[in-house]
Amino acid sequence: MSTQPDHGHELIPRPERTPAAVRIALARIAPHRLGEMEQHKEQALGAALQDGKIGHLQYWLTYWQAQVEIERRPDLRSRYQAALVSVHNTDSKDAPEFRAAMAELRAVETEARQAVSP
Repeated sequence: MSTQPDHGHELIPRPERTPAAVRIALARIAPHRLGEMEQHKEQALGAALQDGKIGHLQYWLTYWQAQVEIERRPDLRSRYQAALVSVHNTDSKDAPEFRAAMAELRAVETEARQAVSP
């Protein structure tokens, strides 16, 4: 019996927790996001150098590992995309639909982070 939950079809295997593995995985499933990943890495590296804390780089890796998790799992990706559509189709941040969609985005991101947490 598997100890991992069954999420249905996964586009690629979950990458190892290394910058290179996460980058390769992102290149396979969402190559249009590589520039965003690189820019975020440069910001994290700059912040780490400025204050001498590696936590910025650890956050960067965890964030992108979770983004890959969302992209590689159609169940998470479809929930995430539907929530984004709802967010962009509401007229007000006070609308119940907006709040529900934001809660769903947070839930998907939390699920993805928990799935990749060491």
